[in-house]
Amino acid sequence: QVQLVESGGGSVQAGDSLRLSCAASVRTFSTFAMGWFRQAPGKEREFVGEIAWSGGRTYYADSVKGRFTISRDNAKNVVYLQMNSLKPEDTAVYYCRAFRAGSDYWGQGTQVTVSS
Repeated sequence: QVQLVESGGGSVQAGDSLRLSCAASVRTFSTFAMGWFRQAPGKEREFVGEIAWSGGRTYYADSVKGRFTISRDNAKNVVYLQMNSLKPEDTAVYYCRAFRAGSDYWGQGTQVTVSS
C-alpha cells in the first residue's frame, strides 16, 4: 500500500508562485511514475503533468506548460509541483498520483486558490 500526502497549497494572488509537495510512504518510490492532477469546483479532474520514475522525462498539460514544473527527489520519496505565474483558473484541489503497471494510488489533495 502506498500513502501519498500533498502539502503546500494555499491562497495566493494572480502572478504569485506556490510549490506543492507530495510525500510517498513506500520503499519502491523510484519505480513509480508520478503525476499531478487537479479538480476545480463543478469540473472533472484533469491532468496537470507527470514525471517518469527516473525524473528524466516530464509531460505537461498545455494549460500549464511553461508555468509549472514537476521534479522529484527519489532519495526523499517526494515529488514537487512548482507553480509560477498563477492564474485564477488554476484554482482547484491538486492531487498527486503514483502509478506503474498494476498499481495506481492517489493522495487526498491540497487546495490552491488564486484570486485576481
